[in-house]
Amino acid sequence: MTDKPENTTHFGFETVPEGEKAGRVQGVFSSVASKYDIMNDVMSVGIHRVWKDAMMDWLAPRPGQRLLDVAGGTGDISFRFLKRAGHGHSTVLDITESMLVEGRKRAEAERMSDSLDWVVGDAMALPFESNTFDVYTISFGIRNVTRPQEALNEAYRVLKPGGRLMVLEFSQLPNPMMQAAYDAYSFNVIPQMGQLIAGDRDSYQYLVESIRNFPDQDTFLDMVGKAGFGNAKYRNLSLGIAALHSGWKL
Repeated sequence: MTDKPENTTHFGFETVPEGEKAGRVQGVFSSVASKYDIMNDVMSVGIHRVWKDAMMDWLAPRPGQRLLDVAGGTGDISFRFLKRAGHGHSTVLDITESMLVEGRKRAEAERMSDSLDWVVGDAMALPFESNTFDVYTISFGIRNVTRPQEALNEAYRVLKPGGRLMVLEFSQLPNPMMQAAYDAYSFNVIPQMGQLIAGDRDSYQYLVESIRNFPDQDTFLDMVGKAGFGNAKYRNLSLGIAALHSGWKL
């Protein structure tokens, strides 16, 4: 009797057993944690801040809401959410503890520690009861999850009825020539920046490759609906370099 072969998934352009991906992703973000926020600014020429502001504009945080910020890393989305809401609470969950450590430092510096919890955990098996949160966000993180559909299913479970899902992720440009130009920049420039700034070319090579493997806007919208979310929509940002997907637990 032979063992059943293990399912495989993508780690960048490499095909790996599903059981290996989380550990390898954890290794990537452990390596870049201390330079992660700086690299975001350099790679996107600061445009990631505009995208995150657009996310908050559409989300329209309200006072008293409870946010679950998955793959929340250094807490950038949570800080924005809490400042917009006026008062509320955010739980930042990430598989990589060193990213959360950087976030805690920032929270202490900005005197926001009382409004934040930091939890090491897996997006596919959230350590929270059902119907707990008002809002679920995941920003530039779902493409790193081994099985994104399971993460969306978990998002639906932990949200309260009437709760809101918001996903910010790199996506696909609808114009092939523009996509080719963006790919040329991504593959030739970003890994070199990673080497110069973070001392880590390979991690940023993986991040670029992971963007190309992620489903396009309409395919991902179907996944949001499959998880149970109603009134699911998306908006392109910067012509589709990134996209926001929104859904409601109706």
